[in-house]
Amino acid sequence: MNIEDQIEYLNKVKALNMGKNLKYTIYTMGCQLNENDSEKISGMLEHMQYTKTENIEEADIIIYNTCCVRENAEDKLFGKLGEVKKQREQKGTIIAICGCMMQEKHIIEKIKKSYNFVDIIFGTHTTHKLPEDLYNVICNRKKIMDILDIDGEIIEGLPIKRNDNIKASVTIMNGCNNFCSFCIVPYVRGRERSRDPQDIINEIEELGKQGYKEVTLLGQNVNSYKGNGNLGITKFSELLRAINKIKGIERIRFVSPHPKDFSDDVIEAIRDCDKVCKLIHLPLQSGSTGILKVMNRKYTKEQFLNLANKMKEQIPNLTLSTDIIVGFPGETEEDFEETLDVVRKVNFEQVYMFIYSRRVGTPGDKMQNQVPDEDKHRRFDKLKALVESQIDSNNKKYVGTVQKILVEGKSKNNDRMLTGRTDSNKVVNFEGDENLIGQVIEIPIISEHMWYLKGQL
Repeated sequence: MNIEDQIEYLNKVKALNMGKNLKYTIYTMGCQLNENDSEKISGMLEHMQYTKTENIEEADIIIYNTCCVRENAEDKLFGKLGEVKKQREQKGTIIAICGCMMQEKHIIEKIKKSYNFVDIIFGTHTTHKLPEDLYNVICNRKKIMDILDIDGEIIEGLPIKRNDNIKASVTIMNGCNNFCSFCIVPYVRGRERSRDPQDIINEIEELGKQGYKEVTLLGQNVNSYKGNGNLGITKFSELLRAINKIKGIERIRFVSPHPKDFSDDVIEAIRDCDKVCKLIHLPLQSGSTGILKVMNRKYTKEQFLNLANKMKEQIPNLTLSTDIIVGFPGETEEDFEETLDVVRKVNFEQVYMFIYSRRVGTPGDKMQNQVPDEDKHRRFDKLKALVESQIDSNNKKYVGTVQKILVEGKSKNNDRMLTGRTDSNKVVNFEGDENLIGQVIEIPIISEHMWYLKGQL
């Protein structure tokens, strides 16, 4: 793909829109990778003379960046499309849909049949072609469907408009090779493709110069990153060590890794790199070895527990977060109890809990032994109660300690308070001067609450 072509279309649309005061809005669903894609879309749109608005009725172009991991995402999208149909008819607003859901054939067919007023549909491999697609809609008023079924290339050199000026996310790879039986991602994001280490380092060095303090490295399976040898980087541990040396950056996080790729060199890099936060995401999904096998997770319950213990032994002050799916097909009460057992033993700092939902096109959707909804919800409530009891207990350990936090801004619930996060991703609210925003400070913790800690300067 010739990036120069898209730069040319960026400038063509910019010339068409000059002086027109056009506005755009993006509705982003899903994960941090989708949010990062939306920042790239914003960068292109702002280069093309659109300014962002939160008022959808003002927008001259509306973009829905979709996710297909959760079941209700489809209902949400179709509800939103129904709401803007009249605006499209009355004002001529351009409607575009992109993201993971656009790689699913049954969704595309439904949009073409029931929502044929949509102007642009583009997939996860063709985000960079938005300028060309938009040019054709503006000039020729023809509908565009720009989907690739094959894996796309890594595209560099397009503008980006970030949503934050303190923390930034940086995609280091796209796609996934694991084919977990519950997950649609490999089918909509394609196989693993890693970015050139030089491009990653250049992007993060620029962020450091711009005053960013924290970067989160993104990938569907981030610790399977494979560099091409530039800068001597061929694997994830070497990339972490290189980023750790970048001036200005004070914190490094990464999501989402896979337990099978936590090799010794990655554990040692986390231990040795002072900027790498010691809250590590270690997705469990299920504590039952039998269910893990059906999920195609490539580890057993015992291997997961051994890995968690090994990481805790080697990395001082380590805390762990995880993902758990409740009610995967075939899950029995005994299987679920195995999951609770792992949660008790590991004592995770954070647990992201999901009730299993079927995704068309995955092996899990075709399995006959689906768990009844009432059993899923009952188990979910039991897991939630256990997790919240652990959070309550863990929070008490912070009271009386001094924590280093990155001050992110004013609290959403009280603009007289500032808010920040610890290395372990705990929210800390405190009274302080706005000049502290963007700084890493040490603060004593004076009290704990379920979802935040209170600090006092």
